[in-house]
Amino acid sequence: MYPRVVFYSCIALLVIQSCKSDISKLKALKLKRKITTETTLNAEMIYSDSAKVKAKLNAPLLLNNKTDSPYYEMPKGIQVVFYDDSLVQSSKVTSDYAITKDNQKIVELQKNVVAVNNKGETFKSEELIWDQNKRIFFSNKVVHIATKSAEISGTKFWAKEDFSYYEIKQGAGPLTFKDNLTE
Repeated sequence: MYPRVVFYSCIALLVIQSCKSDISKLKALKLKRKITTETTLNAEMIYSDSAKVKAKLNAPLLLNNKTDSPYYEMPKGIQVVFYDDSLVQSSKVTSDYAITKDNQKIVELQKNVVAVNNKGETFKSEELIWDQNKRIFFSNKVVHIATKSAEISGTKFWAKEDFSYYEIKQGAGPLTFKDNLTE
């Protein structure tokens, strides 16, 4: 009789142990289900305000991560074209990586970020952040600006969405001016 008790006790322990393992696996699966990712190839997103197109974003790969704080990730880069009220291109921004945080209305552009405004001025950095609510770009990383008359670098940068106006602090670089200041 004693061997039977030992045998059944061992079986009971195995069953209980396997139940614990299954419960932890189920919890892990449940957590995985909360995070779902939709993949889109050659994505195009249109941003509008008051029924007017303000920008068009293109990305070769768009990952839509549906979590409690949803976000879009564009690991193969983006191109964003901004338009004025007449639907004329006012600026264009490209980067090798971007992430859009829906709740904050922030787009973080990273790696080889290049922006060009309609005056032909070029802005380069490793990071620019687009605040959709304030309609500005900003960065605390080094930004290089090339205009027709100057090249300058600095940090603490911010610009209007169309890059028509910008400010740079802690700037450095040679500035050249035309001989005739009235031109």
